[in-house]
Amino acid sequence: MAAAILSDLGTEVLIPLCAVVGIVFSLVQWMLVSRIKLSPEGHSSANSKNGGVTESLIEEEEGINEHNVVHKCAEIQSAISEGATSFLFTEYQYVGIFMVAFAVLIFLFLGSVEGFSTKSRPCTYDNTQTCKPALATAAFSTISFLLGAVTSVVSGFLGMKIATYANARTTLEARKGVGKAFIIAFRSGAVMGFLLAANGLLVLYIAINLFKLYYGNDWEGLFEAITGYGLGGSSMALFGRVGGGIYTKAADVGADLVGKVERNIPEDDPRNPAVIADNVGDNVGDIAGMGSDLFGSYAESSCAALVVASISSFGINHDLTAMLYPLLISSMGILVCLLTTLFATDFFEIKAVKDIEPTLKNQLIISTVLMTIGIAIISWIALPSSFTIFNFGVQKEVKSWQLFLCVGVGLWAGLIIGFVTEYYTSNAYSPVQDVADSCRTGAATNVIFGLALGYKSVIIPIFAIAISIFVSFTFAAMYGIAVAALGMLSTIATGLAIDAYGPISDNAGGIAEMAGMSHRIRERTDALDAAGNTTAAIGKGFAIGSAALVSLALFGAFVSRAEISTVDVLTPKVFIGLIVGAMLPYWFSAMTMKSVGSAALKMVEEVRRQFNSIPGLMEGTAKPDYANCVKISTDASIKEMIPPGALVMLTPLIVGIFFGVETLSGVLAGSLVSGVQIAISASNTGGAWDNAKKYIEAGASEHARTLGPKGSDAHKAAVIGDTIGDPLKDTSGPSLNILIKLMAVESLVFAPFFATHGGLLFKIF
Repeated sequence: MAAAILSDLGTEVLIPLCAVVGIVFSLVQWMLVSRIKLSPEGHSSANSKNGGVTESLIEEEEGINEHNVVHKCAEIQSAISEGATSFLFTEYQYVGIFMVAFAVLIFLFLGSVEGFSTKSRPCTYDNTQTCKPALATAAFSTISFLLGAVTSVVSGFLGMKIATYANARTTLEARKGVGKAFIIAFRSGAVMGFLLAANGLLVLYIAINLFKLYYGNDWEGLFEAITGYGLGGSSMALFGRVGGGIYTKAADVGADLVGKVERNIPEDDPRNPAVIADNVGDNVGDIAGMGSDLFGSYAESSCAALVVASISSFGINHDLTAMLYPLLISSMGILVCLLTTLFATDFFEIKAVKDIEPTLKNQLIISTVLMTIGIAIISWIALPSSFTIFNFGVQKEVKSWQLFLCVGVGLWAGLIIGFVTEYYTSNAYSPVQDVADSCRTGAATNVIFGLALGYKSVIIPIFAIAISIFVSFTFAAMYGIAVAALGMLSTIATGLAIDAYGPISDNAGGIAEMAGMSHRIRERTDALDAAGNTTAAIGKGFAIGSAALVSLALFGAFVSRAEISTVDVLTPKVFIGLIVGAMLPYWFSAMTMKSVGSAALKMVEEVRRQFNSIPGLMEGTAKPDYANCVKISTDASIKEMIPPGALVMLTPLIVGIFFGVETLSGVLAGSLVSGVQIAISASNTGGAWDNAKKYIEAGASEHARTLGPKGSDAHKAAVIGDTIGDPLKDTSGPSLNILIKLMAVESLVFAPFFATHGGLLFKIF
């Protein structure tokens, strides 16, 4: 086996260097965004440098009082930021209690594997070697769990702060043109994307190096302990996604049903009591939730790859550079995404509305093409020409070019899933236009067409995932699947930038409406928002596709760690697990949908009450009580996020302890197979209904104008479809990918305990 070109020292410098470059780049983007001032004084002083030209142009163009508008935007932004911060702090208090309790559980369960012994033990995969005691694995798994959880929480919180900082600034820039507003929204998204990718990589790298001080040459134990990092990241993401999703959709459904359908007032009208809660929801659900979710995927795919690599030739021969190949891919991803971002913000300028969507799509294509070259370079310099990979008890010979293909197939499968998602959810294509057309005959046909679209949209992504699984497993067993998942997530910084751009633009539109800005400004922010809606759907497609691969890689690592020789579907133990596992996503979706429904019910009643009891509210002479609606959403989401979270976190523990590892392997396989399908169809159905409504509202084509305008019967039918789709695309769908990943990573972390003490019921009978 020829050694890798890149030295161990080179690897130890390159990984943290790339992470620091990512953090510095995000700070530079943030500084560029912060140049836009939210105070009238700041604005005029900034403009006086240009001889006051900009200001006079704006005044002339919009014919409104400049100072008044800036002041109003600042006020609204402050209200949204305060609402989002207070919700996240409340959520994190509850989640913090869970985090500590679960950390104790990890320590007790894993420590009891060897009866809390402090003696060294024979290694699991090589009995001739001695490994550190199980108690050490328990302690370090607990530490890495807490590290992952804190990093996930910080990622989500920082994302939310950046988004609420940028929304009003995007609104103000929209007065100068759609191109300027786009750049601010996109730069802000990039701040979040790069911070999250770089932080995730840096914390994982530092944790590995610190753990190595204790573990020394026991790499098997070291990387087993590191899996807690993925568990921590995903468990926080679950609560962030579910809690944030319930919050945002309760407010959205309440605002839409009473405001648009009953009172016939525009979206984001300041007279609507739920309007601030709705805008807060975009940040806590779509930004904080999505950030934690993708961080969880990244952490888990890295952990799955590292666990398998530690028992392959990389780990056995203590080849550090090849061992850290997954982290080198992520490092290269940061550099590639940095270059890709410049294409949107610096190399090309957006001059018209029609340029927005192609620019965002080009980000995906450019990053994928550049990343393919990046993976080839990393595979060439970091891997020996041939090596062996652990494959269920035997070592499989693998060449470096085969591993390059594994990562590449995951990367390109991600792009295919992204574009298929776009085809089914963008109103530029026939599927969404057909859904919009079905609104002619009412809400029922709209719902039927939307559901059919969602089911159909599953076909190509599943084939893409299936092919990437087959190719990567054939070449490099379970390690191939883990790095394929990492390939899909390697451009996470760009993916998150595109994803965060959507809610920022949505908020910008809401602020423009509430600040009473002109119709032309609202048209510009709507154009940004419509493109953002589609890119949000693409982001969800990526998250679901990568979750499927990550979950399978973790499943493989679990089966190896639990010392299961084969998973035989024909044995009753496995089959009952399989059928119950396939049911879990339905149970989970029922819980989250019902939670949104009951929270929305309270919101609708409150909004109706305010319209009926506050004199002058409809005329615009009285102010609604925004705070009460924010409180309803906060209370409902905190209360309602606990049962779905408990279902996901407790299932592997209950099954593993009482039914054993074979039944648990069936549960994991069943939940993966059914969860992916439901998640894709739910996200795409909701996205299509939303964009069908926007298609009618925009009236950009002859066909759309025959269905409109706002307030027509077809438009009302579209609003009902959009309202039904809200919990599907923003709560149930995106949360399901966390369900399948989280159960798999939790099973992997507790695998030593289940293998030793699990299956109590079968032992009794």
